[in-house]
Amino acid sequence: MILYQLACTNAHQFEAWFRNIATYDAQSAAGDIMCPFCGSTGVTKAPMAPNVATGVYKGVTTETRAREVAEQIMRAVRRLHRHVEENCEYVGDRFAEEARSIHFGETEERDIYGEATDQEATELDEEGIEFHRIPWTPRRDS
Repeated sequence: MILYQLACTNAHQFEAWFRNIATYDAQSAAGDIMCPFCGSTGVTKAPMAPNVATGVYKGVTTETRAREVAEQIMRAVRRLHRHVEENCEYVGDRFAEEARSIHFGETEERDIYGEATDQEATELDEEGIEFHRIPWTPRRDS
């Protein structure tokens, strides 16, 4: 395991663990690394020496540190969910239809969120309609 200090285009800095250098390179090239603070995929390594996990990190086991990092990510995802819910209109499973209507000027421009099948997402992408898929987990605080 290797720990990198990363920075996004919005100057947020965060740490992330990778299996090895090749894993980081592949995920970076594919745009799969996302800032846990703002969701930007414009992420690069921040100046630092990489840290190879040896079982203990700053007096904490790698398992404990990995759990802490996972908790940071989940907090960032929850903040992202809150932001989307507070600032966008929920359109449910009509997402693809509404996104097309907005894109082609058939309905008012507004921020929306909802569900789309993999096929619908592929079609929207092929049509050049900009959208972002974000991980969505059910709330636990009912």
